[in-house]
Amino acid sequence: MDLSLTLRFRSPELSLFPRKSISSINFPGRQHAPIIPRHKTNPETGLSAPKLHLIVTAKKRSPIEGVSEELNAIASQNLDMAPARRRVRSAFVEVQQQLDHCLFKMAPTGIITEEWYERNSKGLQIFCKSWMPQPGVRIKGALCFCHGYGDTCTFFFEGIAKQIAASGYAIYALDHPGFGLSEGLHGYIPSFDELADNVIENYTKIKGRPELRGLRRFLFGQSMGGAVALKVHLKEPHGWDGVILVAPMCKIAEDVKPPAPVLKVLTLMSKVMPKAKLFPKKDLAPLAFRELRKRKMAVYNVICYNGQTRLKTAVELLKVTSEIEKQVERVSSPLLILHGAADRVTDPLVSQFLYEKASTNDKTLKLYEDGYHCILEGEPDDRIFEVLNDIVAWLDSRCSLN
Repeated sequence: MDLSLTLRFRSPELSLFPRKSISSINFPGRQHAPIIPRHKTNPETGLSAPKLHLIVTAKKRSPIEGVSEELNAIASQNLDMAPARRRVRSAFVEVQQQLDHCLFKMAPTGIITEEWYERNSKGLQIFCKSWMPQPGVRIKGALCFCHGYGDTCTFFFEGIAKQIAASGYAIYALDHPGFGLSEGLHGYIPSFDELADNVIENYTKIKGRPELRGLRRFLFGQSMGGAVALKVHLKEPHGWDGVILVAPMCKIAEDVKPPAPVLKVLTLMSKVMPKAKLFPKKDLAPLAFRELRKRKMAVYNVICYNGQTRLKTAVELLKVTSEIEKQVERVSSPLLILHGAADRVTDPLVSQFLYEKASTNDKTLKLYEDGYHCILEGEPDDRIFEVLNDIVAWLDSRCSLN
């Protein structure tokens, strides 16, 4: 979902398999791909040649309704670098918390939060945040979050984290390099391997904290964050006690992959001008948020990346989905996969593919009838809490032995 209206997945609609009707199903056991221009045939030569339009200038943000001119001026500044994103986030914190959304209005009280920065091995400041149960509540386990493309852990996830923390879990989150409040060029992924390594590096430190000694630790990935979580698991198969995936990005079907000549051109261009942006882009908010009222609130996620996909980022996203698809049978961790059955951003049939191919015997897939991509943010209130309760119930069943 990444959002200009804020979605964690800011690319054109991507149907990873031919569309089929899907009903809500549960298999008991024990998502954002880049925009890829379609190739066109030259009528004179009969040859297929890709046409790429590159944009290197930032598009000015549309005014946000209901906020002052001063705040709109703050929000419209160039967010390529982290200091600007941090100033904007600070200016909008109070406005965000007053939004008429169940994740904010019904947030549990007494949750202990902490924010800090870690300098990673690449020299970048990485923003981290934690949500702990109120004093006196026994911590059952730890949940570490990987956000989606373009997103941050300081907007809607705040409410998600508080709900799960209130059930007795320590929640930790970070902003990937180049996103949210972490350092790095906004929206730029020079290496997906480095993205996963950054998660491993920072969460290894967190897993060693005294308050988590003896507790089970779980990895939670949403949309592109699902690909991050799977990549992390494949790199350290025994590093986690379970993986939770919500609308994960983990496979691209042949009918939407760019043809080999186009991919070759993209790869070559990404080496020459990796930070340049692809054009055009598609607003995915109508595909991600089922409720119009909640969809309109997404624009308040002012530090999301809502620009065209950068060339190197596009290539890296294509590359990692191909890698994961080839290794999906190596997924051996206890697995919970949750997906909206009507998701047109990341296809729910891809989650079914993952469920069927993963080697673990402890795996559960649940598809939510009529659910869009943002099942934790853009659905009716009762559906949002249904998904949250499913997450907590799955965690409880694995932490009860502690």
